[in-house]
Amino acid sequence: MRRHIRRHRRKLLSLQAWRIRLVFWGGALLLGGIAASFALVATRMDHSFRDLAERWPWLPFLMMPLGLMLINWLTRRFFPGAGGSGIPQVIAALQMKQRAAVLSFRIAVGKLLLTSLGLFCGASIGREGPTVHIGASIMYSLRRFANFPDFYYRHGLIAAGGAAGVAAAFNTPLAGIVFALEEISRSFEARTNGVIMTAVIFAGLTAMALLGNYSYFGISQVEFALNPMLVLSILVCGIAGGLIGGLFSQALISGNRWIKPWIGRYPLRVTALLGLLLATLGWASDHSSFGTGYEMAYGIITGEGEYDPWFPLYKFLATLGSYLTGIPGGIFAPSLATGAGIGQNLAHWLPIAPLSFMVMIGMVAYFAGVIQAPITAMVIVLEMTSNEQMIFPLMIGALLGSGASSLVCPRSLYRVLAEDFLHMGQKKGEPSGQAGDQTQR
Repeated sequence: MRRHIRRHRRKLLSLQAWRIRLVFWGGALLLGGIAASFALVATRMDHSFRDLAERWPWLPFLMMPLGLMLINWLTRRFFPGAGGSGIPQVIAALQMKQRAAVLSFRIAVGKLLLTSLGLFCGASIGREGPTVHIGASIMYSLRRFANFPDFYYRHGLIAAGGAAGVAAAFNTPLAGIVFALEEISRSFEARTNGVIMTAVIFAGLTAMALLGNYSYFGISQVEFALNPMLVLSILVCGIAGGLIGGLFSQALISGNRWIKPWIGRYPLRVTALLGLLLATLGWASDHSSFGTGYEMAYGIITGEGEYDPWFPLYKFLATLGSYLTGIPGGIFAPSLATGAGIGQNLAHWLPIAPLSFMVMIGMVAYFAGVIQAPITAMVIVLEMTSNEQMIFPLMIGALLGSGASSLVCPRSLYRVLAEDFLHMGQKKGEPSGQAGDQTQR
């Protein structure tokens, strides 16, 4: 026993152990700073495109096809493996031998630059999935600077980077931890759980120091008291939101596989055509389908935005079309906006509960239906709105949404796309960038 204690003390105080700790902490601090900067740049790019589109309504018909073509070409030419949100690459990396093909500083730089450029071109994408990819890439690349133990190297660094990415992107530390355990690694291993929590703490505090301690959608004042009408509204919003979320996931999986041969042969032509379709959707929706959808979602949740019953459909189609181009960009923020619109529609069509209440349930149910990770969806929406009274309604809505989604899309979106990514890499004899361009997110 004493010998074990002495050995443990020597390990804690050794120079090698402290080198590993300092490198790891430095990487997490760096990630927090990058995530905060990414948030500011992405917001600026989104607003800049909207300002240009408001001034010259014809400009999206020029910017979107040409801009998305440029992003597609840059991704394939200089940043292979950086397309899509990157979450499937992070999941797949845990099973790959050549992880550097999808996790590297180069890919992290490409992800940040090209996602920002995609928002400047009006694509319906988010920065949260890319931040997960950036986080995993940065943390995994730390192996160059210290001799990490095996459990750090194979699993801990990747999962910790993904968790820190979610935490820093949304200011949702609990959601980062849950996402890493529920979706990325799907395991509860004591040795890596401490690594994940440490990365989330350092990255989250750094992002908070730069951006402040904010709630993504503000502070919701919705109250919950158990009564039949509220219970009925949870059932309606949970099931409807989950079914539509599952429809989106299945459409994305099927559409991605259908378009893959075409975009492989004619990548720029197909991207240009999709860009024109996205510009048309933006024109039809009075520009509400462009960008992350944050402003629309915020207006819906707070009750300050105008009611547009077609917004969820426009956002659904715009996010699907943006994904199919293969450019870097996530689906978290657009999905939350779509879900908020679904809840708003249900509240107007079936006014059995307060508008904000049904909006939040619709949002969490749709999001849980898309990613089929109910705990992550519940925690993210809860932390985004800072309303502890909604814990049980959001929990039930997320479970209903995930369950209803499985009726339409039997398997998790990210898991299916990660398997497609691995399959294409094996088929080509390597985890090539082309596989990543077309099968991730």
